[in-house]
Amino acid sequence: MSIERFVIPYSEAAVTDLRARLGRTRWPDEIAGSGWQYGADVAYMREICRYWADGFDWRAQVERLSAFDHYRYVDEDTGTGIHFMRVRGRGPAPLPLVITHGWPGSFLEMLKIAPMLADPAGRGGDPADAFDVVVPSLPGFGFSDRPRRAGMNLWRTAEIWVRLMGALGYERFAVQGGDFGASVSAILGLRHPGHVVGVHLNYIPGSYRPWLGAGEEVAAAEREFLDEDARWLEESGAYDHVQRREPQTLAYGLNDSPAGLAAWILTKFRDWSDSGGDLGRRFARDELLANVTLYWMTETIHASCRLYEEVRRSPFHLRQGERVAVPCGVAHFAKEAPFPPRSWVERGFNVQRWTDFPRGGHFAALEEPELLADDVSAFFRPLRATASS
Repeated sequence: MSIERFVIPYSEAAVTDLRARLGRTRWPDEIAGSGWQYGADVAYMREICRYWADGFDWRAQVERLSAFDHYRYVDEDTGTGIHFMRVRGRGPAPLPLVITHGWPGSFLEMLKIAPMLADPAGRGGDPADAFDVVVPSLPGFGFSDRPRRAGMNLWRTAEIWVRLMGALGYERFAVQGGDFGASVSAILGLRHPGHVVGVHLNYIPGSYRPWLGAGEEVAAAEREFLDEDARWLEESGAYDHVQRREPQTLAYGLNDSPAGLAAWILTKFRDWSDSGGDLGRRFARDELLANVTLYWMTETIHASCRLYEEVRRSPFHLRQGERVAVPCGVAHFAKEAPFPPRSWVERGFNVQRWTDFPRGGHFAALEEPELLADDVSAFFRPLRATASS
């Protein structure tokens, strides 16, 4: 069988080692009163790592995760083992839905929203809106295999998702994603429209570029976005540059120092979320540390960072005549920036629903699961009849 049950592993020895390493952290110096100006605030990191060592319970987190159904799928074409979580729908005709996460997140981002989508009646909704939810871990993330050869990019991942869903008996299905998951979802709509009912995104792929003919003008709002995007990469894209160019070098520190790993990941949760600079306003400590601990225990920080280099080599650039023609829905959360105007997105996507939300950020499924679940349900509601066609 290409699909087997998967048991979330737990190692007391690994937990002991983690706590020992945290206790031996060699803390950097700092400019007094600088806070987050130069990166992760030392006072915050000391406190979160103290709690990670003395208060955080990884065993309890494993038990929480084990309440869900987990599986491993071995893709015969690539030999890649893919972990996925599955939440079966509770309704008359659940629509298959594959949700894909990004970096520095994981399948843990979907623990809140997956049950909402699978059982809408459980929160006062219509059972007819139920989904069979499949949440895979990207290759090189979480409990999925780490690629051993170059070339495991998002285009190949989309192909694996088609085969995974087929192995589950789903020939046509819905797709949803943010961050890297937005790219995988968009690629599914572009390259595999016969399998895809519709594409819902809460992020527009960072490498997305529509086809522009020679001398074709862009609107003022589109030019403003492109300029803003360039400014953002200059001011906030240091992580992107190093992960695209020297992920191996970066990995020596992050794979060896849990404090370093936490600082690298948690700064992104702070900066990209609708937190106002206060992580505790949006996320519970255990929620944040469960994600970091998953990276630590699986030693996937290098493989996950290396995906940026794969995207650089194989970006989501549309060629002449290419367009994601299947129906697309876009959920724009207020703090997800920079975010392109609708006209720029419509150059390459068949946008049939666009929702601007007044709050929420990059980690929408964690930050605003109800808003995202409602938008996903509303978008796919009129498309359900096409799922069997």
